[in-house]
Amino acid sequence: MKIQELIDLGRKHAFSAIAEKIYLTTGLDFTRPIAFYGLVNERCNFKCQSCSSWRLEHYAEEMSIAEWQAALLSIKDFVGNFSISFSGGEPLLKPGMIDLLSWCGHNDIRAGITTNGSALTRANAEKIVAAHPFNVNLSLDAPNAELHDRLRGFAGSYQKVTDGIGYLLEERKRQNGSFPIVIKPTVNVKNFRLIPELVEWAAAFGDLCVSPQPMGGWTQEATDLLWIKGQEIDELEVVIEKLVQMRREGAPILAPEANLRRMADHFRGKKAPRSAMPCLVGLRNFNIRTNGDVGVCYDGFPSIGNLRTQSAREIWHSKKARQVRKATVACEKLCLTTCQSQKSLRNKVEMALLLLKRSRSVKS
Repeated sequence: MKIQELIDLGRKHAFSAIAEKIYLTTGLDFTRPIAFYGLVNERCNFKCQSCSSWRLEHYAEEMSIAEWQAALLSIKDFVGNFSISFSGGEPLLKPGMIDLLSWCGHNDIRAGITTNGSALTRANAEKIVAAHPFNVNLSLDAPNAELHDRLRGFAGSYQKVTDGIGYLLEERKRQNGSFPIVIKPTVNVKNFRLIPELVEWAAAFGDLCVSPQPMGGWTQEATDLLWIKGQEIDELEVVIEKLVQMRREGAPILAPEANLRRMADHFRGKKAPRSAMPCLVGLRNFNIRTNGDVGVCYDGFPSIGNLRTQSAREIWHSKKARQVRKATVACEKLCLTTCQSQKSLRNKVEMALLLLKRSRSVKS
């Protein structure tokens, strides 16, 4: 991650903030998508207790790498240079995924990836770093193997992800790379007390950031066994205040303070507070499904088009997109997952500065 990249993104986010204000006050729609997410597959080799991907009987149709390239060029034709975060399933299980990251780098598209770390061999880490990623996010739920492996349903997963982090740090240093490595724990009743320890673990391990986000009620197992309830929410609030203090003292916690503090209300099932309204995902998000369907929010809202048959520009300006944007602005759900959480321009600047600070290994 380079300063010029952040400056370019800053300009786009500033324009987006102005366009959002105009839309909310006048109804005139000058918005353009600013946050791009690509779900490349549903297939996953882990059996996380909180996830439904591995339970699916049939996987959704997937776009080929060539179709992804065409879709990304369509977006670039619409908005210019942009950044996108790829995920799955487990995206590194998709043949050609690392080649797609490399292709993005050669076409001035800033691409990041979220992975469970199972495929982060030394050879793959070398290729990923050579692709000049915008960021690499790794799912890690605890600072120890026993709990992480149990939550992820895969024996040895902790060792795989920690080995992978080591390979990435080594290659980033060797290749003089510049990108942040972000640890993303899914907060639940089994691990919330250990999140401060995980932050300390990450700080000691290397130049890593931590971005905790609460689990969603994605499966019956999640709500029955992993949801934080009753008096334990009071304990969660104590942990959150510790995280806030650690963040203020310089700990590499990426989530804004407001989002950390809203985590307790998420588990209480409360609506979004007035300070988090209105929801802006419909004015800024462009979420691409495995089959090319595009949405601004898939939590109860329909797709607005498909990149296999329409251009990004046509999709964003379509009648369907305008209808969904209007509906999302009125939504009162409290969402704290990465693609849905509310972040002010100030939050984005703070996050960018932390990512910049943690994006480069110092050569000895």
